Amino acid sequence: MIVPTVVAGVLALGFAAPATAAPAAAAPAVAAPVAPAVSAPTSFLAASVTESQWLSDVRAAIAPARTWIEQRSAAAAASGERPAIVFDIDNTTLQTHFHPFLQPAIPSVLELARFARSRGVAIIFVTARPDFIEELTEHSLQHAGYTVDGLYGRDFTDLFEPVQDFKTDKRIEVEQQGYTIIANIGNNTTDLVGGHAERTFKLPDYNGLLS
Repeated sequence: MIVPTVVAGVLALGFAAPATAAPAAAAPAVAAPVAPAVSAPTSFLAASVTESQWLSDVRAAIAPARTWIEQRSAAAAASGERPAIVFDIDNTTLQTHFHPFLQPAIPSVLELARFARSRGVAIIFVTARPDFIEELTEHSLQHAGYTVDGLYGRDFTDLFEPVQDFKTDKRIEVEQQGYTIIANIGNNTTDLVGGHAERTFKLPDYNGLLS
């Protein structure tokens, strides 16, 4: 059984908020033209996003991936390739913002992962979570319904490396095992930059609200 407080505590190790620079000294007031206000779409207002809106936005963002996976997995089967998808975990595959203790699957993402697995695509997870909770993380994923063909978390030395570099390095490791990464799916740019994936699919994070 997973102890909720333990889960919440260890997750905090991997998700420290970015540092904020101290405000610069005030400059002398200078008159400037006033730009017209621009309203952001409701779904991208970080302070007001709801769980239902988020799940709807995720479903819309992930929808194009199914067609790509269907086409690419068929080509891989014909050519003898070993296709794989790399997933981030927090707020990409598991609902850790709205449900930090239970961490259920995100329905549309789980549906995609199961579809891909049925097409012979390996399901691999690369996460900023520390690897000393790897067993707990794998249990959470499997309990939520995911097949785990590979799981990479950060060891102590990785904590001193930028997250995007760590994730790129792990995708390279996946490729070195003979896989072709046909898709990389995450909700943060650090999950997706660095190459080593044929396609990337960005899920909503609302300017960092859902890290």
